[in-house]
Amino acid sequence: MATQFMKNVFSLGFLSALLSLTVSAQSPKPVPEKYRELPLSAIKPTGWLRHQLQIMRDGTTGHLDEIYSKVSNDNGWLGGKGDAWEETPYWLDGAVPLAYLLDDKALQQKVAKYVNWVIENQRPSGYFGATTKDEREKNVKIDVANCASGDDWWPKMVMLKVIQQYYSATNDKRVVPFMTKYFHYQLQALKSCPVGKWTEWAASRGADNVMMAQWLYGITGDKSLLELASMIESQSFQWSEWLGNRDWVIGAAAQQNGDHWMRRHAVNVGMALKSPAVNYQRTGDAKYLRSLKTGFNDLMTLHGLPMGIFSGDEDLHGNDPTQGVELCAIVESMFSLEKIIGITGDIQYMDALERMTFNALPTQTTDDYNAKQYFQIANQVHVKRGVFNFSLPFGREMNNVFGMRSGYTCCLANMHQGWTKFATHLWYASPDKGLAALAYSPNEVTAKVGVKQTEVTLRESTTYPFDETIRFDLSTPSDVQFPLHLRIPSWCQKAMVTVNGKSVQTSEGGKIIVLNRLWKNGDKIMLQLPMAVNTSNWGRNSRTVERGPLVYALKLEETWQKENQKEEGDYFTVFPKSDWNYGLLDKIVKDPAANLEVKIGKPVTDTFVWNLQNAPLEIKASAKKIPEWKIVNDVAPQPVTDRNGHFLGKLDDNVETITLVPYGCTKVRVVAFPVVK
Repeated sequence: MATQFMKNVFSLGFLSALLSLTVSAQSPKPVPEKYRELPLSAIKPTGWLRHQLQIMRDGTTGHLDEIYSKVSNDNGWLGGKGDAWEETPYWLDGAVPLAYLLDDKALQQKVAKYVNWVIENQRPSGYFGATTKDEREKNVKIDVANCASGDDWWPKMVMLKVIQQYYSATNDKRVVPFMTKYFHYQLQALKSCPVGKWTEWAASRGADNVMMAQWLYGITGDKSLLELASMIESQSFQWSEWLGNRDWVIGAAAQQNGDHWMRRHAVNVGMALKSPAVNYQRTGDAKYLRSLKTGFNDLMTLHGLPMGIFSGDEDLHGNDPTQGVELCAIVESMFSLEKIIGITGDIQYMDALERMTFNALPTQTTDDYNAKQYFQIANQVHVKRGVFNFSLPFGREMNNVFGMRSGYTCCLANMHQGWTKFATHLWYASPDKGLAALAYSPNEVTAKVGVKQTEVTLRESTTYPFDETIRFDLSTPSDVQFPLHLRIPSWCQKAMVTVNGKSVQTSEGGKIIVLNRLWKNGDKIMLQLPMAVNTSNWGRNSRTVERGPLVYALKLEETWQKENQKEEGDYFTVFPKSDWNYGLLDKIVKDPAANLEVKIGKPVTDTFVWNLQNAPLEIKASAKKIPEWKIVNDVAPQPVTDRNGHFLGKLDDNVETITLVPYGCTKVRVVAFPVVK
């Protein structure tokens, strides 16, 4: 079934649909993706990445419907009176790809129960979703004439993504007619029940709906879907305009009041990043790509944090390393970048996805994936209850602790898409009938390539992002000519590629190289990405140590305490066992290679977990303690520096050797250091 579906994708996918359709000069002129997504069944994670997914399956991702009452009790997406809004679709948005990435039959059956109910209970008009109040109490039949008896468009946008992924994995023949019927209903209903009728959430997140309508257009070629996409865009927040207009991001940096806060909400922003790319895909208008480039660069300049994500606690909140970021913002930004990469082929967004994934994502959940932080902080010198410096301090002061239900539970439901969708976007199909490795982690991909669509398998063996070597082993039933696209990250000064032990190409970073040759069964490709140590400049003249795709934070042994809060249940606080108030010596910034020592620690095995005990790399650095750098109102305000980047206050005389470890392995840390002489 999966093989047949792959054939369908290559023959009926977005590219062929766009190239075969003729549109008038007045109509939008869609453009093909630079790289096409592969079916969900094509990529099988291996090594440490597979183990991460297994942890998720054994934890909340695989069992949220059993342990979280809002999802488990009388669920509206199964016909009950319980949760009928976003949290169940959020959970399924990660649980569905997980079920098929791991080929877990039990989990597949679990998630299919929801998908089947949704499809089988579509109304004759095309409307779908949980039973509404008017349907239940007034026996109203929802159609275009009485669309007001329906319910919020927003959770349906998430459920459409769920069903699309289910289709990618199964090729269930019910899905295309289901979506076609719904979008025909929506096109008419939006005229009297616009996107923002029920909630501003739908208007702020309309790009998800636009994206799904355009996906179906790529399969059916139904031009009314482009009309629908344009209508949804016109009724939604104008993110493409805002991202291209610096007034928006400057205003977001300056204002933290209640005026237009939905425009500053970090999760909305994370979702909105893909909006210009999606609009470009539909219209072919390059102004959208310019808006995306301007907006993303401005966003990371004014609000960027060392671990690769912008601040958002909940609003965008500047680039001070004491600001927080919501877990939902990270996973939604990752997904947006994965869509942007396919549409634009721009390596900047590939680099951004990598940095975010390997640094910001793993630190915000516990080892067993059963507890999460609502907000993480870059310089997080303790994890505890408090108000911190968040734009949403939350009355119960639970936004910074690790708990299942701490903070708002949207992240408990939504965090599951981070690792799963990253795994499904390690490879893309290239338009020249080849394959593209645009992000790296251990996995195995099977796809059809070349003129004759020969099915090949490439096994990617690596402990990346910790190791600089990536090996690909090719299996093919016959010799086959096809191009293999390999991304060379921008941080890499000079990459080297060998085939069967012979050097074939070198390349500087920030490029995608293409190996187009006649491949044979058993061919071995080796990609070497030398990782040099470096430092980067962040908010308040702070410095972060980097090596390859990873940023490094001060290693602080941890003390964990389990506590309980009446409304939000059990949670964990974490405190450091040693001092954290260090400044890096100036000589490290001037010459990182000569003054930073990289030490190899524990090997990365197939059972690797992102924690302090398993940190596979350490960097030794020279530092001095800053006695007056202390905690104020639960955070460690960054010491003031001069324009040359130096802290000029009182220092300890002793030079100490501190140990840095990958940020993603830490829970308490300093990652943005002041610089001292």
